[in-house]
Amino acid sequence: MATDRRQQIHAILKQHWGYDSFRPLQEDIILSVLEGRDTLALLPTGGGKSICFQVPGLALQGLCLVISPLIALMKDQVENLKRRHVKAAAIYSGMSYHDIELVINNCVNTNDMRFLYVSPERLKTEMFRVNLPHMNVKMIAVDEAHCISQWGYDFRPPYLEIAEIRKQLPGVPVLALTATATPEVVTDIQQRLAFPKLNVFQKSFKRDNLTYYVVKEEDKHNRMLRIMHKYPGTGIVYVRNRRKTREIAEFLQKNGIAADYYHAGLDAETRDRKQNEWMNGTVRVIVSTNAFGMGIDKPDVRFVIHTDIPDTLEAYFQEAGRGGRDEKPSIAVLLYNDADLKDLQRNFEASFPTIETIKKIYECLCNEFCIGVNEGKDTSYFFDIDYFIKKYGLKVMEFASAVQFLEKGGYLLLSEELNKVSTLQIACGQTELEHFQQKHPEWAEFTRLLLRSYGGLFTNYVKISENEIARRANSTPERIEMALKKLNDMGLIHYNQGTTKPKLLFLENRVESRYLFFDPAVYSQRKVVAQKRLDAVMQYVSNNKVCRSQQLLAYFGETTSTPCGQCDVCWHAQRQRLLQAEFDNIRQCMEALLSSGPMDLKALMNEAGREFKEERITEVLRWLTDQGFVELKSGQVTLSRAGRASRK
Repeated sequence: MATDRRQQIHAILKQHWGYDSFRPLQEDIILSVLEGRDTLALLPTGGGKSICFQVPGLALQGLCLVISPLIALMKDQVENLKRRHVKAAAIYSGMSYHDIELVINNCVNTNDMRFLYVSPERLKTEMFRVNLPHMNVKMIAVDEAHCISQWGYDFRPPYLEIAEIRKQLPGVPVLALTATATPEVVTDIQQRLAFPKLNVFQKSFKRDNLTYYVVKEEDKHNRMLRIMHKYPGTGIVYVRNRRKTREIAEFLQKNGIAADYYHAGLDAETRDRKQNEWMNGTVRVIVSTNAFGMGIDKPDVRFVIHTDIPDTLEAYFQEAGRGGRDEKPSIAVLLYNDADLKDLQRNFEASFPTIETIKKIYECLCNEFCIGVNEGKDTSYFFDIDYFIKKYGLKVMEFASAVQFLEKGGYLLLSEELNKVSTLQIACGQTELEHFQQKHPEWAEFTRLLLRSYGGLFTNYVKISENEIARRANSTPERIEMALKKLNDMGLIHYNQGTTKPKLLFLENRVESRYLFFDPAVYSQRKVVAQKRLDAVMQYVSNNKVCRSQQLLAYFGETTSTPCGQCDVCWHAQRQRLLQAEFDNIRQCMEALLSSGPMDLKALMNEAGREFKEERITEVLRWLTDQGFVELKSGQVTLSRAGRASRK
């Protein structure tokens, strides 16, 4: 049976991915799931986590339910599976009711849907819960599984719903996956997912080909240039805010580096273009916030530079780990100065606004969209963050942190997954459309134009351009948008208008702010946990005595690793050993020369200079003089009694 399973999964791997063999641990993880065992897989960034659930998902001949908080990653994986001729779909916050209903109906009524990706907040919706038992679910994959742990760096309460839906799917195995988890989080994940037995597969987080450097530097821009000149190849520069992405990219361009910038505030079309240009090598360096990198598997990244200190070691390890996935030598450099350390502590304090402030911002959000008490559940709105912050006189960090608490409380969700490109589908058949055109001749030519411009409108959502339709219709984009909205209201089409604004989704009905519940003990506990993570980052940056790789591995529970021999700490220690050895050799040479009696200083320097550099000889002579081992008078150097004693 085991042999048959191995043959089956190898055949699937070859058929859909073209690989002849699995990476380390992948096969063991897949077989564990196929044996029906709940499994936790810890694989570092670039370790091939998606293969671990996609291969068994295909082998089990049913539906694999994939739970992920990353909308962009869900979309990418669905598109990748479709390109491999595997039927897959996704449900996430912000989709229209019609779109969600269509996906769920396909999962319930067809047998060829193999993967359904859902964001965790969808798990408790009535539509999903009612239909879940009617889906042929054979496996549950939980991506970014650290989000279920209260000790994890990105705890998300909606993940707690996973244990509840398991009751509706008895006997269905769970595969939990994460790239970063401390030992405490590893145990908590399994308990919260209701594993009957602990079952962990963990690949060492050690990356022999990736060298870590922490460099104290005031002139970060020019240090970056020196790094890029020294290490040819593709790279990523991570910064904390969007403004810096553009500034640094322009600085690099002016200095002859093919660079571009990337952040979540760009429209989808622009982000895709920038990402593709970096992937294909047209752009050498991408400067980005942490919005960049999830799900991107570019193997030949030679350097990853952080110009700001990340908030957690988990985040740093994931981002740095995007370097050297081809197993060739790569570097991860963290540049910092004293001001950065102060900013990190200041940002931490700002990330925990008072409970009263959180309640105030919640009220402002509800008032902005005219949501009354006991209203608003599952409604979503395009949201102009800058306008909102200015209107209500809020601080940016205060607002962002309050929203995070409201998200973690399950009240709302702010999605910055922008959708610039509009999509369109005809909501009826060909015959019904012809009847509509006869009944509404004023719309006949416009609907025919849509059909001439885009194929597949009757069966699928198709990406459209209002500007292009306007050009063909000799009209304006504004009028085309109005016409499409009108047809949508008439029920003839389903029109999803693109936008450059993020979306705010209210997960529950509005409650009076006095009933908005944030347990002070939970609030305090989260702050304590966050402080520990901050302390770990500060310790990593400031500790120049222990190998960087050893520090990171110890944080994730690997306490028996050996020094890497390459990081800034190891390099400095090795240099010190070499300098000490040279120092000792010079000292022995000089003491041997002086053992026969006093020497003229110039003669001593000339004699020792046959083997050693003058500046090092001067340094050793100064030390010998300070320590009282030699005496220097009137240009004569004499070995003292203490010096003679030290030679014995």
